[in-house]
Amino acid sequence: MTETDETGRPAKPRKQVSYGTGRLALLDAAIRVVARGGLRKLTYRAVAEEAGVTHGLVVHHFGSRDALIEEALAHTVRTSLNISALETGSGRVADFSAGISDMVTDDPDTQAFQYELLLEARRRPELLGQVRGLYDEYFDATRRELSRILPEDADEGLTRLVFAALDGLVLHQLVFGEPGVTEAALARLRTLLRLLDADGDGEGDVGDAGDGDGAARPDQA
Repeated sequence: MTETDETGRPAKPRKQVSYGTGRLALLDAAIRVVARGGLRKLTYRAVAEEAGVTHGLVVHHFGSRDALIEEALAHTVRTSLNISALETGSGRVADFSAGISDMVTDDPDTQAFQYELLLEARRRPELLGQVRGLYDEYFDATRRELSRILPEDADEGLTRLVFAALDGLVLHQLVFGEPGVTEAALARLRTLLRLLDADGDGEGDVGDAGDGDGAARPDQA
C-alpha cells in the first residue's frame, strides 16, 4: 500500500538512516529546516520529512521539541569549533580562525541556524539560557587560543571583541557571500594580534606571508 501525506498525496520515499548515525542525521535535518524557514517551521513532521524517516523516530530520539532545539544548537557549535580553527592549540597567529570563510561557504545552513536561534531568543526568553550557555563555548575557545598567542592571558573584553569581529564576518559572508572579503579582514585581525604580541614570541609567525597583510610586527621594524 502506498503511503500518503496529510494532503492525500503520495509521501516522499524515506531515506535509509544507518544505525549509529540516525541521531546526527536528524540533527542535520533540523538545522536545514530552521536555516530555510526559521524556528517556527521546526516540527517533528518537517524534520522527519527532511531526513526521510518516520515521525515517530524523531520523537523517539528527542522526546520534545525543546530537546531537539538544544541538541541541534550544541551540534552546530561543536561542528563550527572543529571546522573554523578557532582553537587550534598551536598558539600561532597564522593559524587563528584559518577555516572560517571555508566553513561558511561549505555549510551555510549550520551558521544560519545559529543566527536564527539568536534572534528567536530575543522573542522567546526561555531560549536565552541555552543560547548563552552554548555560545560561552565559543567565548572560552577564543579566550584560550588568544591566551596561547599573546604574552598575557586574554581578558573578557579582548575575548569578546575578537569573537564579535569573527561573528560579524561570518554573518556578512553568510548574507553577502564574498569569502575574499572575509579572508582580507581576517588577515588584518591577525596583524592586530601580532601587534599585541609585543614580546615577539609568536613562534613561526615572523616569516608568515600567507595572510597577505605584509605588515611587520613591532620587533621586526
